[in-house]
Amino acid sequence: IMAAMQQHDENELQEEGAGGPIPITMLEQQGISAADCKKLIEAGFNTVESVLYNPKKSLLAVKGISEAKGDRIHAEAAKLVHMGFVSAGQVLEHRKNILYLSTGSKGLDELLGGGIETGAITELFGEFRTGKTQICHTLAVTCQLPPSMGGGDGKALYIDTEGTFRPERLLAIAERFGLDTETVMDNVAVARAYNSDHQNALLVQAAAMMTEERYAVLIVDSATALYRTDYSGRGELSNRQMSLGKFLRTLQRMADEFGLAVVITNQVVSQVDGACMFNADPKKPIGGNIMAHASTTRVYLRKGRGESRVAKIYDSPCLPEAESIFAISNEGIIDSKE
Repeated sequence: IMAAMQQHDENELQEEGAGGPIPITMLEQQGISAADCKKLIEAGFNTVESVLYNPKKSLLAVKGISEAKGDRIHAEAAKLVHMGFVSAGQVLEHRKNILYLSTGSKGLDELLGGGIETGAITELFGEFRTGKTQICHTLAVTCQLPPSMGGGDGKALYIDTEGTFRPERLLAIAERFGLDTETVMDNVAVARAYNSDHQNALLVQAAAMMTEERYAVLIVDSATALYRTDYSGRGELSNRQMSLGKFLRTLQRMADEFGLAVVITNQVVSQVDGACMFNADPKKPIGGNIMAHASTTRVYLRKGRGESRVAKIYDSPCLPEAESIFAISNEGIIDSKE
């Protein structure tokens, strides 16, 4: 009876459009066997959307899924998720419901059009000590706030590739927003990535966790550090960019699938070509065009005076190129006093 009630609740949520991603087990009602659904889950396909968002060849790569079976799974999944054309008006209505996560600074939030956008990838890049990791720590707490306070009412997933995550930073930030420190710590899931393959594997685990609970933000700090060390020299540049592109595409799929904000940090490199002579600040983000096209909004961070930092919109589909000053404090990111 409890199982039937739970199924009824799930169906009601989906009818209201508030159920989020559809669990892969729903395909059993469409005639797909439980054994095949189990194979899909083991291969990282936790939702019906994940079947449709991935190319069909990745479905056929699952052990025990033949071409005919793959076609049927894909066809049944397509009946549950709409993937056709909609009017621009419908897209506009959908965008009105998008949540924005507060960075802790009102000025920085205004620069970003309300905060960090959910369902999109926001890239923060800059030199060391420009506030990239501090923004990430602050977001891990603010995402737990209710939407009325600039939060996403969800948990945070944090992939740390450089060993810079410090849980004690979360305590002071939680106290600033009046949140229970123990609850805040329990709501942040952290994983240390040791190489680029491990970094990719962690996304599969993350997707499985997101089907169980509501997560508002996925943070990768930094997205490119391990690729710089795992692939060296021009001879491996092509392989590095292909692997990085696959990782970033998976992040975008997860943002689409689960409606969460994806925040990645990136490093910079100094330009040493002729163009640097005409550029006052000859630094550019690494990752090339692969990274540039994958990120929805790119924010360039640089040092200001004292504890002040300057954020500039480097690239965005809808935000104007502008700057904002913020500061770093013991309580995370705050407005600058300048």
